Amino acid sequence: MPVDVLLVIHIAVLGYWLGAEFVINSEFRFVCRAASMPFEERKRLMEHVMDVDQHVRYALVLQAGLGTVLAALLGYFPGGPTLAWAAGFATLLWLAFVEIVHRLRHGGGGRQLALLDRLIRYLLLAALVPGGLAAIFVGFAQGWLAWKLVLFGGVIACGIGIRYYIIQFFAIWRQIEAQGSNSSRERAIRRNYTAGTSMLGLLWLCIAAITILSIIKPGA
Repeated sequence: MPVDVLLVIHIAVLGYWLGAEFVINSEFRFVCRAASMPFEERKRLMEHVMDVDQHVRYALVLQAGLGTVLAALLGYFPGGPTLAWAAGFATLLWLAFVEIVHRLRHGGGGRQLALLDRLIRYLLLAALVPGGLAAIFVGFAQGWLAWKLVLFGGVIACGIGIRYYIIQFFAIWRQIEAQGSNSSRERAIRRNYTAGTSMLGLLWLCIAAITILSIIKPGA
């Protein structure tokens, strides 16, 4: 596939990512504020939130994979086409795993799969941030590209933070399901929404910085 086509797809995935985030955040806000709604209806909407959340996860994987493929083909990373093909194959495997985690999330092994999913992100974070900083100081890669690696590590870190708030949300959510709603629990999920949205804002600041670096390529 020509590099120009991959670049267009890379840009399109960014718009796809942002659009999915807007939908998720808006619907999640509605669920968190719909205390008067019957719980079963509210629960159905929350399941839809989690279904739409898959699009964000797809976008993250696609951006990581496409970015690596493009960097290899454009000569920014060593390895050329070999690395590009390997990154493409790894991206497909990661996408399949993300889909399996989602589909089996309510099953017996759902918790273990979710932990493995987070472990993968921890490993990427541990590779991207130190690797990017090392590239900056050692000169292994161009400065703008090295900072992109660090910032993408920041994106993953924010994503992990958002997952933390989602886990907290569902702990409160299960209490509402089992024992009913009250003002204390409703305040708790609204606070959780606000904290998660703040983390989402930081995530998009990192993505904005990555986009600016990609466009201006300072020092290139």
